[in-house]
Amino acid sequence: MSISLFNLEGKIALVTGSTHGLGMAMAKGLGKAGATIIVNGNSSQQKIDAAVAYYKKESINAIGYKFNVTDENAVIKAIQTIEKEVGAIDILVNNAGIIKRTPLEDMEVADFKQVIDVDLVSPFIVSKHVVKGMITRKEGKIINICSMMSELGRNTVGAYAAAKGGLKMLTQNMATEWAKHNIQVNGIGPGYFATSQTEPIRVDGHPFNDFIVNRTPAAKWGDPDDLAGAAIFLSSQASDFVNGHVVYVDGGILATIGKPNNEE
Repeated sequence: MSISLFNLEGKIALVTGSTHGLGMAMAKGLGKAGATIIVNGNSSQQKIDAAVAYYKKESINAIGYKFNVTDENAVIKAIQTIEKEVGAIDILVNNAGIIKRTPLEDMEVADFKQVIDVDLVSPFIVSKHVVKGMITRKEGKIINICSMMSELGRNTVGAYAAAKGGLKMLTQNMATEWAKHNIQVNGIGPGYFATSQTEPIRVDGHPFNDFIVNRTPAAKWGDPDDLAGAAIFLSSQASDFVNGHVVYVDGGILATIGKPNNEE
């Protein structure tokens, strides 16, 4: 297989929620493969500017746009502006998301709806308006960032699991409807990664750290850069006949029932 199959030079990739964390890691991978990165966030212009500066320091062409992915009118306006100022969007990564850790019996309905809105409805909104250009051009790549919670439940994350389970099925339906236009829609399901958010619990002796290390066949937390390969593959010509799948980058968690605490 030629390495040119993974070359993204000349491509424009919109990565939502790409100012930090796993979204930034995936966007960095796409940028290193040659894509121009459209950086999106909604918290502050300063955070977007800082992210753009980081990408440029990494020799990646990046442009930032602040808009709310749950606001359809804002999404429409942003896509029109991006296409006018930068060019047609070839790759869309629906990464923006939130989680609220609350037992279901205690969760407010408004909080449940907010998680669904950000994690499930926004990928529909953004994809709906980006895909129209892809259909016209007869090519495009859409990647929905799912989760192991697309397959499994866990205490206190019921809303998140409901959204990510729905996103897996939305991914399959998008592939079903848009494959005839030479558009590939797939998902990435990250496992547990070493990020600034998980740093407080990634210490020896912390119950959750020990649980993850013991539960993962690779016996470690993932490095955010480990997601780059999957993102590049699903954005490139190498995946032109791959459609409707979720690639789980989880160190093998979903492949096993786990092991007893005293087993090496």
